[in-house]
Amino acid sequence: MSKAVLFHNNGGPEELKLEEIAVRAPAQGEVKLRVEAMGLNRAELMYLGGYYLETAKLPSRIGYEIAGVVTAVGPDVDASIIGQRFATVPGFSMNQYGCLGEEAVVPASRLARYPEKLSAAEGASVWMQYLTAYGALVRHGKVTTGDFVLITAASSSVGIAAIQIVKAEGGIAIATTRKSDKRDALLAQGADHVIVTEEEDLKARVDEITGGQGARLVFDPVGGPYVEKLAEACAHSGTIFEYGALATEPTPFPLMLALGKSLRVQGYTLHEITVSPELLGPACDYVRERLEDGRFKVILAKTFPFEQFQQAYTYLASNQQIGKVAITLS
Repeated sequence: MSKAVLFHNNGGPEELKLEEIAVRAPAQGEVKLRVEAMGLNRAELMYLGGYYLETAKLPSRIGYEIAGVVTAVGPDVDASIIGQRFATVPGFSMNQYGCLGEEAVVPASRLARYPEKLSAAEGASVWMQYLTAYGALVRHGKVTTGDFVLITAASSSVGIAAIQIVKAEGGIAIATTRKSDKRDALLAQGADHVIVTEEEDLKARVDEITGGQGARLVFDPVGGPYVEKLAEACAHSGTIFEYGALATEPTPFPLMLALGKSLRVQGYTLHEITVSPELLGPACDYVRERLEDGRFKVILAKTFPFEQFQQAYTYLASNQQIGKVAITLS
């Protein structure tokens, strides 16, 4: 028997319970891992709350991103990887493969090596954030030298990854945050400019920063009515990438601005990359190389022991953090 975190009802972190379960043997195309650490994602809070892309079949395990040691493999998986460390690349069903616990079975195709210099907590915090930002900004957006990129919710782990990617590619990172208490931290993380949206007019500040041309790329996980403001801040022929749906209100399409500026609003999730080995391999290589040489750095806001999984998710939901929240298992 093995300890795992499950929930029997949709709701908040208080619904998460520690239970003893039997973790099955890996089937074809699968591996079993002894979990050393887990990186938390807002997608899991949405899944727990019942408003994610995937609806939980209760009771359900939870969790996408782990780092650990392979302890068993399915009949068609290379047994030489037993005993080796990997992290998981999100892009599978949490109903089928929830990961938060002492052991987890995952698809072998979703294993990725992380640099040896990273801790397990750092290794478990790589792929969701960097692949999400990479797919939108590099693969689709083709961010390059001199590009102005507006990054909303910039204190999140994906926001921090986006700042690092924009800077590595020679762009100018304009970060937004609702409150001024995160301004200095975002500047310290490499943002060229920080806009405090509760205190400053977004379009006016973007115009000031860009000399009136606007941001060529916008990277937003929120949606909702604020998309209109983002469209106002866009450059002509700019693109707004919507990679989340954190807003509870409907998201109106900014039609007149889109027509007037030839804007594109594009939905994006990292699953677009993870389902394709031809895309996933180069994407992981891109991230791994920059982690190795120091251009990218995993930022851990706070790390919790396994027993404090409820507190960890509560902290994630509080929006206090700068970077990733992780859980470690002894």
